[in-house]
Amino acid sequence: MKRNRFHIKFQLNGVSFSSVNEILTFASGFSDEIHQFLKNWFSVDPYIIVKTSGSTGIPKDIKLQKSKMINSALATGAFFDLKENTTALLCLPTEYIAGKMMLIRALTLGWQLNVVAPTSFPLRGIKKSFDFTAMVPLQLENSLNSLNQIKKLIVGGGVVSKQLENKILNTTCTVFATYGMTETITHIAVKRLNNFSSIERNTSMKSLQKGFYETLPSVEIYKDDRNCLVINALEVSNEVIFTNDIVNLVSETQFEWLGRFDNVINSGGIKLHPEKIEEKLSEIISKRFFVAGIPDSTLGEKLVLIIEDSYTSNEVEVSFKLKINQLKALTKFEIPKEIYFVTKFIETETNKIQRNKTLDLLN
Repeated sequence: MKRNRFHIKFQLNGVSFSSVNEILTFASGFSDEIHQFLKNWFSVDPYIIVKTSGSTGIPKDIKLQKSKMINSALATGAFFDLKENTTALLCLPTEYIAGKMMLIRALTLGWQLNVVAPTSFPLRGIKKSFDFTAMVPLQLENSLNSLNQIKKLIVGGGVVSKQLENKILNTTCTVFATYGMTETITHIAVKRLNNFSSIERNTSMKSLQKGFYETLPSVEIYKDDRNCLVINALEVSNEVIFTNDIVNLVSETQFEWLGRFDNVINSGGIKLHPEKIEEKLSEIISKRFFVAGIPDSTLGEKLVLIIEDSYTSNEVEVSFKLKINQLKALTKFEIPKEIYFVTKFIETETNKIQRNKTLDLLN
């Protein structure tokens, strides 16, 4: 296989390049991790080894074809209308696929990419404005006062709470939640979170409806007998991907994400989707939390709420229960039977909550 080339307009931290060696030499001066990745990217190997996040299983290394990664970059550029000379900010760790793909998009599409440390406050001290960036929800939450510096932003790696959605409603930055995984080389679908009244010239985004994910071009979706999403995206994966994500198909290109099949709670014969309940509860709970099912002699499983909080009292628990009972969005089956407080949730390396291991702390 020939070495990957790069777009002549590509810039890294304001510097242009005429050769791969120039890029590698420059990268070695400010980031060993980025330098090593770019060295692997420009090698003759046809694939890159990428680590999965471990949010839905044990973290593992998988091989991704470089040609598929380029296809993913082209699809993102076309969907979001991000042509050459797009100014972009990389504020995610390049250890995982989301950060790596920001580099590949810039190299492939000819972006002017600025790299900053992957901190919880990515825009702190940044004066420049950018056309595009990618963040996790915590970074988005901590950047609310500076979002006018960004035109388009994709957020992934976790669920955006209702409280956070409400905070970004009036910003000029257009924010999109993403759906995808390492195996699909980041996102294969996006959901617009704000600025619904604005008119997009790019026709690929005109069909985006509130609350639904829209697939990128050349992505086919359907459901299996568990009502879980099946992804056929040959441009980015050689295999059909059977997920554990329960969805409601709205059209051939749109779906509503309901939750994980392996998280479904069967309480007295009623199937409950924790993620949908959490979406409703996020309107009244600002701390990190999740709901789960624990064994119950009468119901089989009973719904419980686990909140990350180091200080608790009976008054706090009573206050939460009162707010929850007054929340009209919840059905009677979606009201937690018990509330537990845990000082610190157990997380993956990418700061995603490990539900089962955190539940073990209750015993």
